[in-house]
Amino acid sequence: MYAVIKTGGKQYKVAAGEKIKVEQIAADVGQEIVIEQVLALGAGADLQIGTPWVAGASVKATVLAHGKHDKVRIFKMRRRKHYQKHGGHRQTYTELQIASVDGATSA
Repeated sequence: MYAVIKTGGKQYKVAAGEKIKVEQIAADVGQEIVIEQVLALGAGADLQIGTPWVAGASVKATVLAHGKHDKVRIFKMRRRKHYQKHGGHRQTYTELQIASVDGATSA
């Protein structure tokens, strides 16, 4: 069974036992969270699509760690104008271990 969830403005396809990195969630390491914004739920050939969420479906996950992604380098330059600007950004993330995908699928 798999689910398509929405968190942090992005969509992720998850199944039980997977590890995913999502936008930072305000939760402690080791804490179990429940994601109820399930857009779709599938098992084999069966697929249930929500409008916008699937009723009664949820995904349980455990927070494994918080961290930062690799730095994205930003460089701006205007030729012949003696203008150069350097910058960078490191996006924060939360690593989740998907424990279970709950919800009944019906075709």
